[in-house]
Amino acid sequence: MPRKKLSSARSQTRYPEGLNSSLKSYFFKGVALSGANSDKTAVADIEYFIKKNKIFLHGLKSKIKAEEGSSSDESLIKLLNNYLPKTKYISVNSSLSLPKCVKCRLQCPGIKACKVPEIVWQKKSYKEILKSKRKKKFITPYTRRCAEIYVSYFLEEKFDVSDAMGANHAPLMARMLYIQKHVKSQFIETFPKLSLWRIGRSLGIQKSYLRFHKHAVSGSEVREAIISQLIDSDVCFIYEEDRRTLIEDNQSFDAFICALTGVLKYKKMVEPKPKNYPPKAAWIEIPQQKLKFK
Repeated sequence: MPRKKLSSARSQTRYPEGLNSSLKSYFFKGVALSGANSDKTAVADIEYFIKKNKIFLHGLKSKIKAEEGSSSDESLIKLLNNYLPKTKYISVNSSLSLPKCVKCRLQCPGIKACKVPEIVWQKKSYKEILKSKRKKKFITPYTRRCAEIYVSYFLEEKFDVSDAMGANHAPLMARMLYIQKHVKSQFIETFPKLSLWRIGRSLGIQKSYLRFHKHAVSGSEVREAIISQLIDSDVCFIYEEDRRTLIEDNQSFDAFICALTGVLKYKKMVEPKPKNYPPKAAWIEIPQQKLKFK
């Protein structure tokens, strides 16, 4: 049954010239998640044609909300289950695991005496971070994971990523952990702002544009410039209707960037975990600094 639905849906798709449903391809979904009681969640479907090395924005759904007889969660689960047999990754903008301390069932000796690898890494990292900080910050491994520390402090630009158990982020994590139970696919974590930075810089887009793509006043202008560059550089084919949605709605734009990060992971164009990083610690997928799309 799922395969028949997939074939039917794909046969109705208007493909760009040179691409069609008979060519070997995989799907990559991106989710820009918001609260269950809002209508801001967006999902982007990218179809990647392997031999042609072509990326096509296959579908875009914005403002996902509760409908008559079904909750917003049910609407989202239904969308994520589309094209499932051919979906490689579902990339999300939320955490997919709890901080180590929250999950730990050992007798706690306190942070200073803790020998758990993730906490040891965090303590060493904070010593390095505090060398250049006037105001001391204390380690809170019950709200923050290694991934958030690495992205916030050890990259070429300062990226303020929310703690997994931060006030605004924790409800999204709880929602996504629930959604995962109902979608049999591989989920990966992304940070759209960081992915956009790496993709944009590789395409020669100026830093000021990449820093302000969500700005209330100039954000749409910035998103338009970024999308135009992606199209002109032949990175991705996007129909005009979807292009307008990406420009007008920053959640849809983030969902698209999440999906594009999934494609980069499939093509082995993301960074591996650092050598000293705890092997079992959660990770956020980070595109390489210098991407070559062709």
